[in-house]
Amino acid sequence: MKIVVVGGTGLIGSKLVTKLGEHGHEAVAAAPNTGVNTLTGEGLAEALAGAQVVIDVSNSPSFERAAVLKFFETSTGNLLAAEAAAGVGHHVAVSIVGTERMPDNGYFAAKIAQEQLIEKSGIPFSLVHSTQFFEFARSIADEATVDGKVHMAPVLFQPIAGDDVAQAIGRTAVGAPLNGRVEIAGPEQFRMDEFFRQALAAWDDPREVVTDPHARYFGSELSERSLVPGDGAALGTIRYRDWPGRNATGK
Repeated sequence: MKIVVVGGTGLIGSKLVTKLGEHGHEAVAAAPNTGVNTLTGEGLAEALAGAQVVIDVSNSPSFERAAVLKFFETSTGNLLAAEAAAGVGHHVAVSIVGTERMPDNGYFAAKIAQEQLIEKSGIPFSLVHSTQFFEFARSIADEATVDGKVHMAPVLFQPIAGDDVAQAIGRTAVGAPLNGRVEIAGPEQFRMDEFFRQALAAWDDPREVVTDPHARYFGSELSERSLVPGDGAALGTIRYRDWPGRNATGK
């Protein structure tokens, strides 16, 4: 089938395009650098012509609260309108485990707004709620750094490899629409502070990890299960200790 991957040149999107192509699908990478812009609508109609499925893994270039909300509302609105016109039968979007638990987080609030647009669109849909990617561990540590020390709450943390994310999204996309959500996560749970203590050591990063129950995660204070899925989540197979990027130093 023809599957359009919006954000198809990014971290997860590029993996998806490759995996779907290997399984015999016509996977189209839709992104500004391929002539498709969901904010302006440029190239959308042409890209979606004949498509059965659209997967949206695009992301906002800014995480500032107003900017990220505008991005997801505008891009998702334009995308859904183009899908309706093209007769697309399945919209798949990626979101984050725990969005509804932290409404004070501007990025999470924008993802909630995006999901509401999808749910009201009338287009059959599937929402894939993922935990944090292994690939984002360094940026999470950087965001949590205060005066040269990395402040982390001792809460549960269950990150997932990007390859496992792409596998789960692809599997969802070629299946029947859920008209609901599925949660995905890595195969192991950690304490967030301990995970980053070990991760920084593997990176030869000299920063001290401070266990801080009130540490903020992108502006939000975390509770024990803020970032982990509920029962029934689909778990990846790649353990962090086996992930090729685990020991990478530098940025």
